[in-house]
Amino acid sequence: MTTPTQPAEQLSTTTLLRFATAGSVDDGKSTLVGRLLHDSKSVLTDQLEAVEDASRKRGQEAPDLALLTDGLRAEREQGITIDVAYRYFATPRRRFILADTPGHVQYTRNMVTGASTAELAVVLVDARNGVVEQTRRHAAVAALLRVPHVVLAVNKMDLVDYAEPVFAAIAKEFTAYAASLGVPEITAIPISALAGDNVVEPSSHMDWYGGPTVLEHLETVPVSHDLTACHARFPVQYVIRPQTPEHRDYRGYAGQIAAGVFRIGEPVTVLPSGRTSTIAGIDLLGDSVDTAWAPQSVTIRLTDDVDVSRGDLIAPSDDAPAVTQDVEATVCHVADRPLTVGQRVLIKHTTRTVKAIVKDIPSRLTLDDLSQHPAPGQLVANDIGRVVVRTAEPLALDAYADSRRTGSFLLIDPADGTTLSAGMAGASFAAVVRAAAPADDEAEWDF
Repeated sequence: MTTPTQPAEQLSTTTLLRFATAGSVDDGKSTLVGRLLHDSKSVLTDQLEAVEDASRKRGQEAPDLALLTDGLRAEREQGITIDVAYRYFATPRRRFILADTPGHVQYTRNMVTGASTAELAVVLVDARNGVVEQTRRHAAVAALLRVPHVVLAVNKMDLVDYAEPVFAAIAKEFTAYAASLGVPEITAIPISALAGDNVVEPSSHMDWYGGPTVLEHLETVPVSHDLTACHARFPVQYVIRPQTPEHRDYRGYAGQIAAGVFRIGEPVTVLPSGRTSTIAGIDLLGDSVDTAWAPQSVTIRLTDDVDVSRGDLIAPSDDAPAVTQDVEATVCHVADRPLTVGQRVLIKHTTRTVKAIVKDIPSRLTLDDLSQHPAPGQLVANDIGRVVVRTAEPLALDAYADSRRTGSFLLIDPADGTTLSAGMAGASFAAVVRAAAPADDEAEWDF
């Protein structure tokens, strides 16, 4: 257990940073990830030997570090990223889960998948091309998913003679665009992934740049995903009734705490029914505890025999979310079949799945210029749009801006269980637009 007197360097070793990378085709994204893994000594010897062997077979003298992440045969043949590649690595200061997402327009849905749990997004830009359409699209997706930290990595600086004015112009344009979307923190770093400049080690070619390298920033960026400070929410996954001689009257509600803290004696409300009770006990790993917090998996016992079943949500009575049958949200459509007005779907929110119907699709978002295309009638694969869904039973939804966990949901095809769309309840982007948010403003972003 850490103590307040320990230095920040020691405290940071216990932290985990989830981050995603995104960029247009041929911006060098996979090379950056490969360089990051290689130079941080996070590649096993046999992995490096396999990459060197594959590179030689392709006629390359130096190992192609992009092959460390492009694992699919189709990816290696085409030299592109198709699926989300997850990589796990660590340094003495922090542990990382990296989601390397595709750059093609048709794989926008894959970026949504990779960035949905990220606390930071690295957006790559080719220094020769500057901010392009896909760059703006990735910035918009990051803002839409409420990713609190965005890094602009201006790559291939070696191909523009490490010119500071080139970097400054790109950084200024991107920062203005991302800030207009409400992204609270933007950090621009000039790099050359191929040569290793400013990825792990500082570059000797860009003495005009005094900021951190990519790895230094990843190791030191504040990770503000303290779930204990969020609205307390407990989705019930399973009702435990042993009915054995030893536990004849035992009734417990098991699940994982989505956010916040629960304590014995606390008045709670069961949603969507609205019935109230008090926490009589909390069981954790076979022991009784007085307090439990996210993301612990526990069993909660109540003082009253109220009707509670899988899919119900237990929340503090003085901080319970409103229930509704009319869900207004932004969705990213991920299925190949379209989402249409009048379509019958299932909506899965936490542990609750209910029938629903798509009442309206008011608009489709054009990520290039953030314009709204009114009444599109349907959403096709990779589209992002506003929807209105009417549910057969009430749901206890938070706004996505308040909670990424209890403000998100899935739309599912009832015929075969295919996931149709990933939804975020409430407003599309941050309501308050600012150029850069100070650290105190990060409280608005819930993890």
